[in-house]
Amino acid sequence: MIRPAMHCSDSLVRGRRLGLWVQARRQPARRQSAGRSPGRELGRLLALAMLAPLASGCGLLGGLSGSQHVAPQAITVTSPEFRTDVPLPAQYTCRGAGLSHPPLYWSGAISQQPKSFAVVVDDGQAPITPYIYWIVFDIGPNTTYIAQNRLPTGARQAQNSAGTARYNPPCPRDKQAREYRFTVYALNAWLRLPNGAGLRTTWTAIARHVIGVGRLTVRAG
Repeated sequence: MIRPAMHCSDSLVRGRRLGLWVQARRQPARRQSAGRSPGRELGRLLALAMLAPLASGCGLLGGLSGSQHVAPQAITVTSPEFRTDVPLPAQYTCRGAGLSHPPLYWSGAISQQPKSFAVVVDDGQAPITPYIYWIVFDIGPNTTYIAQNRLPTGARQAQNSAGTARYNPPCPRDKQAREYRFTVYALNAWLRLPNGAGLRTTWTAIARHVIGVGRLTVRAG
């Protein structure tokens, strides 16, 4: 069941507050560790399945415009640095330098030519679902990758759950590994929001224009 918009907004606000708290708690830990060495229909159904977990946590499915009744088409997302069965390298978490986002590649034939792409990194197992680590939007329609620690020309970043407009490295503290989701959305429009746009505003804008989606899930811990 998709949550009402008011509950959705409250959840995102609580998630942002939690993010600010986690960010404050993380700083001392970083200083302490600084000295350490360190079939087509099936595709559409899979794409819809990827959106469903986000819907349960104020996600994109609930925000799709009323004119979009067809499931988004599938996109393949890969990275030379990790796979579903290969953990996220420490350099892309708070246990590393925490300054570099990993490279991502995507591909897939979409019947409608995308006008732009967006990337969202989140933790579906977070206490406030979802916890957003990174949102990049207005990626050009001919772009098929994001290089390590470098944004495509013209791309912009929205605020994450920590309230910063950048890649916020995941920081798993549980004994068991956690799952992090790198999701690429093909959109039928440019969002044309400013750099540093609000999390809720950007997320809602992405939701209105999704025509394709792909996800790479990785574990870290």
